[in-house]
Amino acid sequence: MTDSRDPDEVAARLARIVNLADFEPLARAVMEPSAFDYVAGGSWDEVSLHENIAAWRRRRFRPRVLVDVSGVDPSSTFLGQPSALPVAVAPMAFQSLAHPDGEIEAARGAAAAGIPFTLSTTASKSIEEVAAGVPGATLWFQLYTQSDPAVTRSLVERAEAAGYRAIVLTVDLPVLGYRDRDRRAGFLLPHMGNFTEVAASHGRGALHAPMALHAPGMEPTLVWADLATIRGWTSLPLVVKGILTAEDARLAVEHGVDGIIVSNHGARQLDRVPAAVDVLAEVVAAIGDRAEVWVDGGVRRGLDIAIARALGAQGVLIGRPVYWALAAGGAAGVERAIAVLREEFGLALALLGTPTPAHIGAAHLVG
Repeated sequence: MTDSRDPDEVAARLARIVNLADFEPLARAVMEPSAFDYVAGGSWDEVSLHENIAAWRRRRFRPRVLVDVSGVDPSSTFLGQPSALPVAVAPMAFQSLAHPDGEIEAARGAAAAGIPFTLSTTASKSIEEVAAGVPGATLWFQLYTQSDPAVTRSLVERAEAAGYRAIVLTVDLPVLGYRDRDRRAGFLLPHMGNFTEVAASHGRGALHAPMALHAPGMEPTLVWADLATIRGWTSLPLVVKGILTAEDARLAVEHGVDGIIVSNHGARQLDRVPAAVDVLAEVVAAIGDRAEVWVDGGVRRGLDIAIARALGAQGVLIGRPVYWALAAGGAAGVERAIAVLREEFGLALALLGTPTPAHIGAAHLVG
């Protein structure tokens, strides 16, 4: 990493940011090329990776006029928890690739912006380090089940003990998708903060294991019946991430989940699947109000948040732009990225004639 952390240089970089796309070239300039490609890349031909962004841009609004929008309020909730925007930071692995303090620094930026932060099982920093480093933050824990159920249970119990407020179970990663970029680069998995046996023999950021079909955090035997077991380990809300069909959405609520994240894993798993936004309405229609629905994948503008709300989602999770913002400016970069979204979304609310996110509905989209 060749980045300068000089505060004046960071401030100057952030002052020039106009939209979330501006962060990506800054991140490319400071991250190791193989690390940048690991985060940026998708699977196979990256068809779904490109579709994730394009799908949002195909939507068209039906704004209403002569509505009093003098008091626009973009705040919302997730599972009853307040958020300054209907936005949360998606779980992303190995954030030390972007900044030496990794997830601690990213969570600081999210907390300063008033939105939840989701810590990955495969984070560079541990559950406890992030909780201690960002007291008072709204933290969720993303769970990959392990081959040893006792290890999985320990992760869940550690998260609850540390003050995390939800368990986000990723269900679309039984094996790693075929990723050309990582194979060409020979990318190696960095240190994982939640697994002490790894931390004991490898320093921070050390690369220790080649990308493979199976890696720590993947368990191909996970089935629907296992959700009851996981729920039995914790009193926290359980959210499942990685749903793309009405059929699986119905199964999820039948198994008692509190929330669903419609997601194709950032197009990093099975290629040629639809963008999550393209199946969002299907999922919402399938489950009604039996669980909250969120969506991720390709969110780059405040307009996308409005589209998600119009299609029935409670809000969105945002991934790669936060990673790029972390690389560009640490916590201040993440806070700046969310500030851009806040301004864009606030303007969208006013121009749509919707003073709050709750006022946005299907009638605000064409078709």
